[in-house]
Amino acid sequence: MFAQMMIPHHTQAVEMSDMLLGKDGVDERVTALAEEIKAAQQPEIDQLEQWLDQWGADSSMDGMGDMDHGGGMMTEDDMQALEGANGDDASRLFLEQMTVHHEGAIDMAQDEIDNGQNPDAIEMAQNIVDTQTAEIAEMENILAAL
Repeated sequence: MFAQMMIPHHTQAVEMSDMLLGKDGVDERVTALAEEIKAAQQPEIDQLEQWLDQWGADSSMDGMGDMDHGGGMMTEDDMQALEGANGDDASRLFLEQMTVHHEGAIDMAQDEIDNGQNPDAIEMAQNIVDTQTAEIAEMENILAAL
């Protein structure tokens, strides 16, 4: 379940990062962070998909319900707001949304650390907690300086 839930969660973070990277006038610290998020999360998506294949598990979220607002997922309205924002507004909105998004991922990863059984998945979950906790601190610092 960790892998099945984290794939769409990470996919949305990559989409948000791509959206931001396509904009002009964005604070370069925010652009660098969006690139870091993409670089970290795409390989994790690939690994999670490999595990699901190895385990013979379905990689889709069918039957798992709509994750909107759950686990820090952005709604369609949230994504449209980010799409329509530019410059400092886009920087600020990305940081605010990604903080919520990361908090959701940390909650899911902590649940895997506490209750998971696969050592590789637990290791990835710990990496997610460590990385995204540090990124939240960085995002808060940038947000305070904007």
